[in-house]
Order: sequence, then structure tokens, then C-alpha cells
Amino acid sequence: MRIGHITLANRLFAAPMAGVTDRPFRQLCKRLGAGYAVSEMVTSRKDLWHSLKTSRRADHDGEVDPIAVQIAGTDAPMMAEAAAYNIDRGAQIIDINMGCPAKKVCNKWAGSALMQDEPLATQIIEAVVAACAPRRVPVTLKMRTGWCDSERNAVHLARIAERAGIAMVTVHGRTREQGYKGRAEYDTIAAVKAAVAIPVVANGDIDSPEKARAVLEATGADAIMIGRAAQGRPWIFGDIAHYLATGEHRAPPATLQAKAWLVEHLLDHYGLYGWDDAGTGVRSARKHIGWAVRALPGGEAFRARMNLIETCEEQVRAVSDWFDRLAVDHPRLPATSRAANDDTLEQIAPEIA
Repeated sequence: MRIGHITLANRLFAAPMAGVTDRPFRQLCKRLGAGYAVSEMVTSRKDLWHSLKTSRRADHDGEVDPIAVQIAGTDAPMMAEAAAYNIDRGAQIIDINMGCPAKKVCNKWAGSALMQDEPLATQIIEAVVAACAPRRVPVTLKMRTGWCDSERNAVHLARIAERAGIAMVTVHGRTREQGYKGRAEYDTIAAVKAAVAIPVVANGDIDSPEKARAVLEATGADAIMIGRAAQGRPWIFGDIAHYLATGEHRAPPATLQAKAWLVEHLLDHYGLYGWDDAGTGVRSARKHIGWAVRALPGGEAFRARMNLIETCEEQVRAVSDWFDRLAVDHPRLPATSRAANDDTLEQIAPEIA
């Protein structure tokens, strides 16, 4: 699997998610099987580049290559300048955000709102590619199937992007109107794959090894991108890789191994956000802990107690003690139940017939 001249470890990608895929989380996903992970979106507004939030999002200290940064905005020259700014700070791949459905992003005509304005989308793509090409930095594009059900223009935009020099396209199988509701559809992704020669990545509702294989086979996509299913379960990438290679499931992680991964992640997280009492580090860590325990026996009760803890040291101690107790009765994590949207290939195939 290649993006331009860059060869990736595999075709299993961690999706960019605002407030989630910071450097510690990307590192954990890469360590546990993701061949590629994209940063949270970084604004193209120059006046915000030196804000604490943006500086954290642009932190790649010690990150495993390749370093991919997603940029968002509505002005072509500003987007080109943002690409150059992030390359100076270590980005090896630039991803253009035309997929975010959040109202605060779309109300400014950024993210997936750009799919409604193809001339502007084209200007942005061309400007960013022009800024990156002299530095041999590939540019990728992430988008939705369209703005709404009656305006699915992903195929047309993918062709525009390919002609402009985009190295890879990722398509989330929902319209902007859907947000994250309903079910992802894959016929549009298959149509995009049939329309362009560059790599195409399928995204949306991929939450198990079976679903990953089904989506790859149904769409012909070159890779898959996983978002929400990796929250609290970053080893899903290794699970999928094993299943695609062998056709068999590997055993769930040992409970104490999962504890070690989570504690390591927390320490890295505090290093980025700070160890101060009741500060950003302890608050932002709560969601990661909650995701890790939500499906485990007693997890919801522990999650409620965790939200009352206000120091990083106490958080780590509570997590360690809780997993140690869990391991007594559950040496391995209970097998994750299949989600309601985890369709088999037979269920998916008719959607793209």
C-alpha cells in the first residue's frame, strides 16, 4: 500500500477524529496494528496556529512515520500556507478535510460543506497540491458520499481530485446530512474505486474483522479506515490484520496486557496535556478510560467513579487496581460482541449490486 512515494506497513488506517486522534492515540494505534494514522484536523487560520489546542494537534514528537496531518479551511491560499506550515513541523502527508459533518465546521463552509461548492473545492485541492509537490509531500482527500441523499457527488469530486494530483481518496459511506446516523453505504465507495486509478479508502461502520473483509471485497477498496470502533479497542487493527491473513480470529488480549497498554497511553497523554490537578490531562483522559471499560463487567460503574477523580496519579492508580481485580475472574478480556451494524458480506453485497 502506497501513498505517492511513501510505502505503508499495511492497509488498515486510523481515521482522523477531533478530540481523539492526538499523537498519543495515533502512536498506540500504530503500535497495535494500524499501518497509518491521520491527525486531528488542524485549522488553516494562521491566527490560531500558536494556540495551545493547535500546537498540541501539531505535536509529532517521537511519532512513527509516516506523519499525516489533516488541514481544514475554506480559502485556497490559506490552505496552501497551512500545508507548508505543517510540513515545516514534520508532516510527510497532507490530508484535506472535506468530510467533517460537524455544524460548527460546515456553518463556515469547511469540511463536508465544501462538497456543495465544487469550484472552491477544486481551487483548494489545486492550491494545496501545488504547495506540497515541490517538497515531495503527497496530498490526500477525505470526503463523504455527498451533501445529502439527492446530491451524491463523490465520484465527480474524486475524478477532479485525481486530475489535480491527489494521491489517495478516502470516502466515508454517509452523506453530510446523515452525520453519523443510519448505516454507511458502500455502493458509492465502489463507484469511486471504479472511477479513479489512485488508491481509494473505505470508511464507515467498520467495527470487526468480518466487516473489514466484507467491505474490502464489496467495494474493491485499497484500504479501510476505522474511527469509532478503535476507541477503547485500539488492538482492533491487529485483530483485523490477523483475520485477513488467516481467516481466523485471534484470542482477545490478556486483561493485564490491556491494562499495560492503557496505562502507557495515559502516561503519554498526560505528557502532552499536562499533569496539573483537575487540568486538561486528567479531564481529557476520562473519555479514553471510559471507552476502554464500557463493555467490560462493571465498566459503567467504574466509569462513573472515574469522572470524580481529579488527579492524573489517582487516575492511573484507579485504572491499574480496577484491571487487576478484573483479571482475577477474567484473565482475558471478554470477547467483544458484534455490533448491530456488523453485516456479513452477503448482507452488504446487495447494496452495491
